[in-house]
Amino acid sequence: MEGLSILIPTYNDRCITLVRTLLEQAAILNIDYEIIVADDGSNQQEVLQENAPIAEMDHCRYLVRSSNKGRAAIRNFLAQQASFPWLLFLDSDMVVCRHDFLQKYIQCKNDVVYGGVTIRGAVDGNLRYLYEHASEHEHRVEKRMQQPYRDFHTANFMIRRELMLQFPFDERFRYYGYEDVFFGITLEEHHITIQHIANPMSFEIFENNVDFLLKTEEGLRTLYTFRDELKDHSRMLQFISSQLSLTLWLLQKWHHIMGTWERQQLAGNHPQLWIFKLYKIGYYLDYAKRQSSVTNP
Repeated sequence: MEGLSILIPTYNDRCITLVRTLLEQAAILNIDYEIIVADDGSNQQEVLQENAPIAEMDHCRYLVRSSNKGRAAIRNFLAQQASFPWLLFLDSDMVVCRHDFLQKYIQCKNDVVYGGVTIRGAVDGNLRYLYEHASEHEHRVEKRMQQPYRDFHTANFMIRRELMLQFPFDERFRYYGYEDVFFGITLEEHHITIQHIANPMSFEIFENNVDFLLKTEEGLRTLYTFRDELKDHSRMLQFISSQLSLTLWLLQKWHHIMGTWERQQLAGNHPQLWIFKLYKIGYYLDYAKRQSSVTNP
């Protein structure tokens, strides 16, 4: 390998431990490398202070942006800042769970490689943990290979820099959700193969239930905004398109009446995944109706 740039976008996440772990692994590899952490306008000063020593570490850069530009733009910015031909993108809230994590990547030759994620650190009553744990089977490499473009995520992937610069993330995706799905669509349209390997990062840090609900709602609004482009790549949109109008009307009405109760249940200490699924569908349908009434009064 000609050289590896490890790129970590972050927003209000403490990631100095992640950087130290990566430095330990990179130091024993016979390659040129760097780690660049780019903070996308974090507003928690204690997080900025804790991450600040990264700037003084060998082979590291810590870049702090004054305002939040969004999940797509910060990744494009990191690709532009990188010095080496290979880019490894890692989410800042993930944990390295293999001693040979970097070694496995540098052995790969494909232009795009996705390592996957695994779920650890059970948290009682945490909605994000329950959701991720229930979906963990979807992250197995055998499952991902069945739909290699749909089951691609930005949390842990390697790509040639020249390819990333040629096909950057779409910066219309400023808010949470689906920038990785659209990137997968772009790769598929240009017949660029994604190699799926079993080299996961560990997901062990889970936001509280209220914050996860806010993030979920933001993602559903993003899905609505790009619904025409994502219609063949979203299980929710495919479900909605397969239902009768009466069924959708009933689901929307249920949310209109029971949405507040659903949200209280999900934000509490004993959230239920079946309510979460119902809440997401209802929230999307209700949001779509309200947006339609604004554009077509």
